[in-house]
Amino acid sequence: MEVSNRLLRLKHVVRKVGLSRSQIYKLIAKGSFPEQIKIGSKISAWPEHAIDQWISHQVDHSNGGSV
Repeated sequence: MEVSNRLLRLKHVVRKVGLSRSQIYKLIAKGSFPEQIKIGSKISAWPEHAIDQWISHQVDHSNGGSV
């Protein structure tokens, strides 16, 4: 699988993972979701490959670890 170097802003992350903004930030605080990176003085984004890995982990975990 090819790794994406794209950066996603919060609204795209929300759409991609199906969680609300507040739920994403709660998971970040618990260390259960990838942290955003600063790409400007007031701008943050998430590496798409980190979000894709998180989604894959959630799917694997929900299947009991079997793919």
